[in-house]
Amino acid sequence: MIFEAIVFGVILLAVGYWLTMFVMGRRDDVLHGKFVEDEPAAEPIRPTLRMQPAPAAQQPNKDSLQALLTVIKQDLHDAARS
Repeated sequence: MIFEAIVFGVILLAVGYWLTMFVMGRRDDVLHGKFVEDEPAAEPIRPTLRMQPAPAAQQPNKDSLQALLTVIKQDLHDAARS
């Protein structure tokens, strides 16, 4: 019973695919099994990267790190309560 259902499902998917391709106008794919080649696309535009020096990394302020740590601790504490 299960095997027949699986086989029926695969056949149903194949018929659905065939019907979708036929309705979309890709009859060559449906009738002959050949895939229609798309028109060649134009050469993609590749942006040129200019190497710019990276800005100097700023050292974080000790007070800002302490404030961040306090916020993280508070969020963890609130999450533990939930």
